[in-house]
Amino acid sequence: MTDPVLNIPPRDKAEILAQALPYIRKFHGKTIVIKYGGNAMTDPALQADFAEDVVLLKLVGMNPVVVHGGGPQIDEALAKIGKKGTFIQGMRVTDEETMEVVEWVLAGQVQQDIVGLINVAGGKAVGLTGRDGGLIRARKLKMVDLKDPSKEYDVGQ
Repeated sequence: MTDPVLNIPPRDKAEILAQALPYIRKFHGKTIVIKYGGNAMTDPALQADFAEDVVLLKLVGMNPVVVHGGGPQIDEALAKIGKKGTFIQGMRVTDEETMEVVEWVLAGQVQQDIVGLINVAGGKAVGLTGRDGGLIRARKLKMVDLKDPSKEYDVGQ
C-alpha cells in the first residue's frame, strides 16, 4: 500500500502543518471524543483512514476516545435471525432479544473491528462497553408521540 503522504509536495506538507498547529496546541493533552457512525464503517479505505487519523491525534498529544455506532451492522445481524428492527420517531425499539443482538454486534463485532484497525495503524487501543464497571448509567427512555403528545412510547429495554 502506498503512503499518500509521500505523494504530497513538501511545500503543501508545510502548509498543512502550519494550518494544523493552532489546533494541535489548543487540544494538546485534551480528551477528544470521536463519534464513529455505523455507516462510516462500511468502506475499508475509510476505515483505514479513520484509524490512522485516531493514531495521529494520539501522536500529536491528544487523547482520542472513540464512541461508535453500528446501526447497519445491527440491522444485518437482526435480518440473519429473521427479525426486523422497529423504530419510533427514528429511535430503535429494543425488546430483550433485540438488545442481546445489539450488545453482541456492538461489543463482539464492531468494537473488536475498530480496536483491531487502530492497533494495525500503530495505535494501542482497548475496547470498553458502557456496561463495563458501570461506566455509563442510564434511565429507560420514553418518547412522546410527536403527533399526539398524550401518547408515550417505551423504546428501551
